Amino acid sequence: MSLDFIQTRRPASATSPLADARRRRQRADPRGRRKWTGLLYIAPAFLVYVLFVVLPGLHTVYLSMFNWDGITPATWAGLGNYRAVVSDPLLRGAIEHALVLIVFFAVLPITLGLLLAALLARHRRRGMTFFRVIFFLPQIVPLVAVGITWRWMYTEDGAVNQILRFFGLARTTRAWLGDFHLALLAVGLIGTWTLAGLCMMLFLSGVQKIDPALYEAARIDGAGTVREFWAVTLPGLLSEIRVALTVTIIAALASFDIVYVSTNGAPGNQTTVPGLLVYRLAFTDERIGLAAALGVVLTGLILVVVAAISVGIRSEA
Repeated sequence: MSLDFIQTRRPASATSPLADARRRRQRADPRGRRKWTGLLYIAPAFLVYVLFVVLPGLHTVYLSMFNWDGITPATWAGLGNYRAVVSDPLLRGAIEHALVLIVFFAVLPITLGLLLAALLARHRRRGMTFFRVIFFLPQIVPLVAVGITWRWMYTEDGAVNQILRFFGLARTTRAWLGDFHLALLAVGLIGTWTLAGLCMMLFLSGVQKIDPALYEAARIDGAGTVREFWAVTLPGLLSEIRVALTVTIIAALASFDIVYVSTNGAPGNQTTVPGLLVYRLAFTDERIGLAAALGVVLTGLILVVVAAISVGIRSEA
């Protein structure tokens, strides 16, 4: 046997299948450990989520199948509570009011935010951080305080009517929250004021990440303000629009604080929304099962709308 062959020969164990499998397992172990370490980090939060969100949600679905006043033994109702949600004019009307509020809580704030973003994207100025803070201030104020303030502003001697009288529109003044035809609109405008700042802040932050070279290229191609908005600004803000739509539509469908403080569903039931009705049914009328069914329907509606928004924005992107 030659010396060269002896020097170049390797031990058989180093190239055996068992050794190769051991090395592969050793290389794979760090990844596996990192995976389990990550799962352990999120386990406490996931446990809290399950205990306080998932399990109560499933319990709500369970309660929706019964007629129960919260004290006496419950009786099986099956899908009767869900049929009541669809057929009862009051319950159906509350859902319709929530859908109307989407216009004021989502469409108007997002439209205002996009208009401002389009104006500032073309001519950027210093001090944008200051404006973002000002626009976001309505989100900092508690909604209870917002409702009380606007309830005072909508009174006959409130700020809204005083402004109308100043401009010679005294004939249009009224107790806005007591008007059967305009009360829901008045409540919706409160939501517009509250959420417009959030949308503006999101879009102004989104505009900052759009490459200015895209606007220069659009101007070189002869694009005007409108064309520049549709070709550059709007595509660059798709992710922010998705976030804004999700947040504002959830706020519209699950609205409670502003309506409860400002009108409590009055006049009549013209401003009654599902969130307020769930509270009434559960704690005033002692109809826990019906309140749970309405809550489940509202949750399902929110999930469907949010899923539709996500799919629609992704398809556009």
